[in-house]
Amino acid sequence: MSRLWNRRVAGLEPYVPGEQPKARDLLKLNTNELPYGPSPRALAALRESCTDTLRLYPDPTSLALRETIGHAYDVTPDRVFVGNGSDEVLAHAFRGLFRDDAPALFADVTYGFYPVYCGLFDQPFETIPLGEDFRIDVRAYDRPCGGIAIANPNANTGIALPVAELAWLARARPDSTLIVDEAYVDFGADSAIRLTRDHDNVLVVQTLSKSRALAGLRVGYAIGHPDLIEGLTRVKDSFNSYPLDRLAQIGAAAAIADSAWLAETTGRVIATREALVRALAQRGFQVLPSCANFILMRHATHSAASLQLRLRERDIIVRRLGMPRIADWLRLTIGTDRDSDRLLAALDDIRVN
Repeated sequence: MSRLWNRRVAGLEPYVPGEQPKARDLLKLNTNELPYGPSPRALAALRESCTDTLRLYPDPTSLALRETIGHAYDVTPDRVFVGNGSDEVLAHAFRGLFRDDAPALFADVTYGFYPVYCGLFDQPFETIPLGEDFRIDVRAYDRPCGGIAIANPNANTGIALPVAELAWLARARPDSTLIVDEAYVDFGADSAIRLTRDHDNVLVVQTLSKSRALAGLRVGYAIGHPDLIEGLTRVKDSFNSYPLDRLAQIGAAAAIADSAWLAETTGRVIATREALVRALAQRGFQVLPSCANFILMRHATHSAASLQLRLRERDIIVRRLGMPRIADWLRLTIGTDRDSDRLLAALDDIRVN
């Protein structure tokens, strides 16, 4: 700890991202990246944009990208905000749209960045326990608060809420911002974007890092009432007016426009996920129902720590998270069918049956 740190930095407990190994022969099932490459249209657009125009600043409003997102979801550009990954978008939302005179509310098992944002911004918060079945009960959030963040599907469990339950919560707490974090929505859940038309307190956040295979480009966006978008823009322009470079804006717009590629690749991931869940159940694993590109699983006679280590010995990386309620569960990214075969063969070698 440096004597030059201020109180806020000294007290931070930063988010720890999943391991990014250097070895090429490892099967990487720990950070929920898509196993297939990005849209060919996005790659072509990126190649064509590598010109001397990179000497110029990008459009600080990202208007062309916001128009493309608006067209994809049938909303006007003034209802769209973009940022450097959904992490930045969420950070701006926590900073600008949550009241700090009351606690923010989110689940005890959810995206690990939420409490980090609260620590960084001096935002009080309370965690709401998931049910015994690891599901979110929206009625537990009907209390005075500074704002609500719900990942749907929920990060680390993969379980999704019906949009009707989110609509109920938006009506129950009309004076609180409800952030719906939809990082994994394209893998089998329904989006709450339609709620933003009738509820001025709902902000839906999505990312291109998961279903569109552009984690390396770092683009996220939010859709909501223009007042919410203006608040996010005020925070952005007080921090960094140019969060998205020229390549990110162009590549993201091309990826958003390629709806056929999105449907094809997410369909492949869903099919692989369902087949893998069945195969794991045959081997004695309990797997939570997932609408994401990952699953959360555990075994009755093999600890998560032991399985993680023994899989690593077989060049397969999975993730074990530090949250107490899921400390003995493993989170596995859905890869290709071939990746599943390799994983299952390794588990058979460990003799989990």
